[in-house]
Amino acid sequence: MTTATSIRIKGSVLRSRLALVEELSPGDGRRRVLERLAPEERQQLDSLLPSSWYAFELGRHLDEAIVAELGEGRPEFFLKLGEASAEKNLGPGCVHRRFLVEGNPHAFLANAPLIYSYYYDQGRREYRKAGEREAVLTTHDAETFSAPDCLTVVGWYRRALEMCGAKEPKVVEEECRARGGAVCRYRLSWS
Repeated sequence: MTTATSIRIKGSVLRSRLALVEELSPGDGRRRVLERLAPEERQQLDSLLPSSWYAFELGRHLDEAIVAELGEGRPEFFLKLGEASAEKNLGPGCVHRRFLVEGNPHAFLANAPLIYSYYYDQGRREYRKAGEREAVLTTHDAETFSAPDCLTVVGWYRRALEMCGAKEPKVVEEECRARGGAVCRYRLSWS
């Protein structure tokens, strides 16, 4: 993980994470997760605006707190966070629902560069069709990155492909900046 802190993420991403916490642990789950964060981070999360930009580090710290408190520290829990985020941001009545193209995953994936710009304020994501039921997404120039964030991307796209009607979607991160790669590259396939 890099120490750069200039990249920002949308409040809608953080809000979907908190919604998952409330879903998984109604009652005191949110309080328990937020207690793991610094007071200034708790304050920001208590007054989230979906369309505002927040520090990437705030999202990383929130993800780590959720996984530690509710996911028993298992990194795979980040996949679940990504899936929940896709449902919260692409579900019925959600602002980004228009990106889903039922029965045409490639039409949806072609929007990956634009979708990326809605969630992150730096870097870019490139889409390339690699076959009738396969595509490659590559993230370039993101100053801040983390292996957990990449796992949420894997979960997000896997669930989004299901929402498009893709059967048995698979998303594999072939290269990761957090593991020394030059880019973050994801291969998506479905049957």
